[in-house]
Amino acid sequence: MEHEPILRLTLFLSVFVLMALWEVFNPRRPLTQSKSRRWFSNISLVIINTIVLRLLFPTATLGAALYAQEQNWGIFNISATPAIIATVLSILLLDLLIYWQHRLVHVVPLFWRFHRVHHVDPDLDITSGSRFHPVEILFSMLIKVTAILLLGVPPIAALIFEAILSSMAMFNHSNVNIPERLDRWLRVLLVTPDMHRVHHSVEWRETNSNYGFNLSWWDRLFASYKPSPDSGQLAMILGVKGISNPRTTTNLIGMLFLPFQKNPQ
Repeated sequence: MEHEPILRLTLFLSVFVLMALWEVFNPRRPLTQSKSRRWFSNISLVIINTIVLRLLFPTATLGAALYAQEQNWGIFNISATPAIIATVLSILLLDLLIYWQHRLVHVVPLFWRFHRVHHVDPDLDITSGSRFHPVEILFSMLIKVTAILLLGVPPIAALIFEAILSSMAMFNHSNVNIPERLDRWLRVLLVTPDMHRVHHSVEWRETNSNYGFNLSWWDRLFASYKPSPDSGQLAMILGVKGISNPRTTTNLIGMLFLPFQKNPQ
């Protein structure tokens, strides 16, 4: 428990550096906006979210899992499910939960107002994967903590899941070029950058597809899978239709106040 923040930070930085180098040497799409400006705003938002979470949820999901274990709360603890089975099922169920949470924030207008902060990014790269409004981050943490307590998720499963969540968010938002044949093989199991990029299209029908962040199964199972954008990966426009002012899309203050604007531009 005491080493959990260091382990998570080490993994985050390792994956970040790896994907950042890949983006530099083999990018998928040319960037349309200033990278330095976007990175400053996106990374600043990550820092704000990290501070907010540490203040309000100091032990985060791992702490919730340890507490559930100590109190013998949750389905897996009450039923004395073998550790390996409980771990695997917990990771799968939490993955499914995030899929449905993602669909929920697209359907409920109030939630979409906050989730738009993630979608108005005019380019997509590793920093986009962590670009969320603090209110949405808190909402997501509440859902995960509640699920962990109800399921009795083993602490190791909570730790593994958060590592997967962080790493896959950077991977599937990255601007990296993966050979088409390899991409087809990867997305049999995983959400690839080309698959998830469709979800960031300005076209509403494409925005409401490919909600998964880790396993690609859920989109196929629940009929939300779209293999490619109609205009192609290079020609597709990213963002939210009608919102293109850099003061809103790439400025930290504009991003924070976006959910509270009646007619953002």
